[in-house]
Amino acid sequence: MDNSSARKTWRLIIGEREFSLFIFTRFIIIFSLFLQTTVVSYLMYKLTKNPLSLGLIGLAEVIPAFGFAFVAGYFVDKRIKRNVYLACVVFYVINSLLVLGITTRYFIQNNSMQTIEWLIYLTMFLSGSIRAFLAPASFSLLPLLVKKDDLPQAITWSSTSWMLGSVLGPLAGGLLMAKMGVSSTILISVILLFIAVFCMLNIKPKDTIPMKDVGIIEGLKQGFRFVFKTEVILAVLCLDLFAVLFGGAEALLPVFSSEILKVGEVGYGWLRSAHGIGSIILLFVLAYLPLKNNIGMKLLVSVFLFGLCILLFGISTNVYLSFFLLLSAGLFDGVSVVIRHSILQLNTPEELKGRVSSINMMFISSSNELGAFESGFTARLMGTVSAVVFGGMMTMLVVGFTYFKAPSLKKLKL
Repeated sequence: MDNSSARKTWRLIIGEREFSLFIFTRFIIIFSLFLQTTVVSYLMYKLTKNPLSLGLIGLAEVIPAFGFAFVAGYFVDKRIKRNVYLACVVFYVINSLLVLGITTRYFIQNNSMQTIEWLIYLTMFLSGSIRAFLAPASFSLLPLLVKKDDLPQAITWSSTSWMLGSVLGPLAGGLLMAKMGVSSTILISVILLFIAVFCMLNIKPKDTIPMKDVGIIEGLKQGFRFVFKTEVILAVLCLDLFAVLFGGAEALLPVFSSEILKVGEVGYGWLRSAHGIGSIILLFVLAYLPLKNNIGMKLLVSVFLFGLCILLFGISTNVYLSFFLLLSAGLFDGVSVVIRHSILQLNTPEELKGRVSSINMMFISSSNELGAFESGFTARLMGTVSAVVFGGMMTMLVVGFTYFKAPSLKKLKL
C-alpha cells in the first residue's frame, strides 16, 4: 500500500491555495451542470413521454461541443488560461438563468410544449458551446497551478472533484426536485455558479510561453498530427470513444426509473449518481494502490466489464441490482478515466495542451452526448431494454476488436 503517495496527494490540496480553489470551482461547476441536466431530462420526459427527446438533449449539446472543439483548443493555447476559464463560468451563469426562466411553472403553463422543448434544446446547445472552451482551458490551467512533480496527484484530485460533482449533482437534483420543485432546484445551481465565479476571481492569471501564431488551420493540424502519431494516445481515445458511445444507458434512466423500476424522482437521482459513486470509490482506492503494472490489459478488462454491467443493467428489474450494476460500471469506467488523463497530461507538450484537450473532448466528452442520442434513437427503434442490451454487447465487441488491432495497448505503461 503506497501511503506516501496518499499523503502527498492530501498535502497538495491543503498546501496549494490556488489549486484548492480550482478544484473547488471544478466541483461546483460539475455539480451544478449535472444537477441541471438531471432536472431538465426528467422534466423533458415528463412533458413529452418520448425517449427520443432524451437523446435529442444529448445531441443538442454535442453538436456545438464537437464543432467548436476544432477552434477552442487553438483559441485557449493563445490566451491566458485562467481568463478563458473565468469567462466560461460567467457564460454558464447566464445560460443557467435562461434555464431557470424556461422551467418556471408560469412559463410552462403559458407556452406550448413545442416552444418549451425547443428552448430546452437551445440551452443545451449553449451549454455545449461553453464546454468546448471550458475543457481545454481547465486541462491547460491545471499544470500551471502545481509543480510538475505534483502533477500525478493533481490529476487524481481533478478527476475526483469531477466525479464528486457528477455523483452529488444528480443525487441532489432528484432529492431537491422531489422536495422543492424544478425551478427552486435550478435556482440553487445558479447560486452555486455565482460562487464559482468568485472563486475563479481569486486565482491570479498565469503567464505562459506565447504560442507562435501559425494560423488556425496549421495550429489544428499540429494538434491532430501529435495525437495520430502517438499510437498509445490514439488507441486509448478510440477505445473510450466507442465504449462510451455504445454504453450510454444513463440517458434512458428517466424511462427506467418511471416505467421499469418505478422509483420516482428520488430513486432516479440515486440511479443517476451510481456511476459516479463507483468511479469515486475507484479513485480513492488508486490513491493507495496506484496503477503500475499491466496497465493496458487492466484497461481492456475494465472496459469489457463496463460493457457487461451495462448489458446486465438493461435486463434487470430489481432497483438494488440495477444500482449495483451502474455503480460497478462507474468503477470500471474510472480506470480508463485515470489512465487516459494521466497519459494525456504527462505526454503532451505545454504548447499543445489546449488543442490535444479539445481533441480528447471530441473523442470522449462528445461521445457521452452521442451515446445519449444513440441510446434514445435505438430505444425508439427497438425498445428501451433492447437498446441498452445492444449497447453493452457492442462495447464488449469493441474491446475484443481493440485487443487484436492495437497490440501496443497491451504493453502500455504509465
